[in-house]
Amino acid sequence: MNEQETSMALASFLLQIKAIKLNPANPFTWASGLKSPIYCDNRVTLSYPQVRTFIREGFVKMCLDKFGKPDVIAGVATGGIPQGALVAQELGLPFVYVRSEKKSHGMNNQVEGIINSGQSVVIIEDLVSTGKSSLNAVEALREKGAIIKGMLAIFTYGMDVATQNFKNNKCDLFTLTNYDALIQKAAEENYIRENDLASLVEWKSNPQAWSDARM
Repeated sequence: MNEQETSMALASFLLQIKAIKLNPANPFTWASGLKSPIYCDNRVTLSYPQVRTFIREGFVKMCLDKFGKPDVIAGVATGGIPQGALVAQELGLPFVYVRSEKKSHGMNNQVEGIINSGQSVVIIEDLVSTGKSSLNAVEALREKGAIIKGMLAIFTYGMDVATQNFKNNKCDLFTLTNYDALIQKAAEENYIRENDLASLVEWKSNPQAWSDARM
């Protein structure tokens, strides 16, 4: 299965198990306050062995194809932790995870687990929106002296701001599927009406303007 086939198949899975919901007529509100026609919770995939296996195998293949075998796999808290652990187990590699911020007690760790300066790392994330929280993990690992080979994620909204943020931080990002594949598959499989498609495309081109118009 090539990357495009994997992307479309996974988009179909995510829709089937309702890990991703689409509702342009009654948009969701993100934690940032942004109104969105899409809501994604990839933690749901862990409850479905077939989907969980598909994602793990996809990550392992993409990791080896894009970066080769690193010294360590890192997961981004919280959604990237179980996915990263599954990948590390499959590859027989050490695993660490990165908190959103340093603990306020104990050892004040942000990176949990053993990682040594100079070790190469591939980071596993479940979802990329603007990239801010994902790149916070990159910075925390670099502070430990890790060499970041890149990041892999299940899904990205494909926002321009995320593309720019990853470029500015010199971190390559590859994802198993993405927003464009998702809305194409949603239309093909009748998860959305034809007149919803234009709204979903409009949101992708300018999420803030789309949101502001619905406040």
